[in-house]
Amino acid sequence: MTADPDISAPGAGASRRTGARERVLESVAAELPALIAFSERLHANPELGWAEHRASAWTAELLESHGFTVERDYLGFSTAVRATFGSGGRRIGLMAEYDALPGLGHACGHNIIAATSVGAAVVLSSFADDHDLTIELYGTPAEEGGGGKIELIKRGAFAGLDLAMMVHPSPVDSAEARPFAVAHHHVEYRGKSAHAAAYPDRGVNANDAFVVAQVALGLLRQQLPAGTRVHGIQTLGGQAPNAIPEHTEGRWYVRAETLAELGPLDERVRRCFEAGALATGAELAITPESEPYSEFRTDERALVLYKAHAESLGRRFDAPAEQATMNRASTDMGNVSQLVPAIHPYIGLGCFPAANHQPDFAAHCVGEAANRAIHDGAAALALTALDYFT
Repeated sequence: MTADPDISAPGAGASRRTGARERVLESVAAELPALIAFSERLHANPELGWAEHRASAWTAELLESHGFTVERDYLGFSTAVRATFGSGGRRIGLMAEYDALPGLGHACGHNIIAATSVGAAVVLSSFADDHDLTIELYGTPAEEGGGGKIELIKRGAFAGLDLAMMVHPSPVDSAEARPFAVAHHHVEYRGKSAHAAAYPDRGVNANDAFVVAQVALGLLRQQLPAGTRVHGIQTLGGQAPNAIPEHTEGRWYVRAETLAELGPLDERVRRCFEAGALATGAELAITPESEPYSEFRTDERALVLYKAHAESLGRRFDAPAEQATMNRASTDMGNVSQLVPAIHPYIGLGCFPAANHQPDFAAHCVGEAANRAIHDGAAALALTALDYFT
């Protein structure tokens, strides 16, 4: 860890005038060893979306130890958590993501997200009575494609929050989230098995259906508008080279600038998969993995406050544009932002060219830079909240 930032640095607004800044930084420093231990524990025990049983339990236990009232199995989801402190009229929601990536562990740094949000919630709890606040920490499962926050929204979560916040690790600091809207699909073809040498004419090749679809998608990309993305993987391609594959599966993502633009693009992509079925005779099933993730609606006043506080802690937002592209990644926090005022800034680990969803980035999500991000993220979120409501 590097030395603590200069607490005499100018903050933004009332948090500085009232001496709250010093209280916040002292509190973050006191909590930092526990937050780092929490982050490292998550990092060492990655769990996939909807299966974050240890992560959600550890989150609940840490908040209970600080006097929060904790709801486990929140709204019927076994790995969702809601923890509250205070009874004020101003409701602050902090989002703790903790799911990992298949085969990559915490290569998106959700362990840092959870630690910063828990840290900010604990720090803000000491201000709840004096500032008419209710602090709400949400442990949100399955951000990596499962749409956990969307499922929570369907059951009433987040409604009425006055501000929702989180910070997300990235190679560099980037203030404003500008994520794509995205649709996640499970694609499946069903054909007919046959001996590939003796009776090939009796088979219906489900793998060929995927080949045709991917060729069509590759050609479609030539005509796609700027600001769109189509990408995916085939997860099942057959069982034996001498048997015509009768069952293939894949996962495909379609991204556009807005939900309004996503609909027509998604239909064009669907036709590419239909082409595979038509050409081969295989049966096609396309199943959404979640409802689409929305574009992000940023609360500009909160973002200005966050940026000022982050800069006062030594953060810089002048990285070259090609290094700050993580702010285009899709997130189900976008759906929260359509419901309540929200911010989703990115906090840098100073590790470019190592970037999210790479093994090298996972390695950077523990250690000195990660610990600094936990400190600065928790402090900046807490200070932003205090100024936002003053």
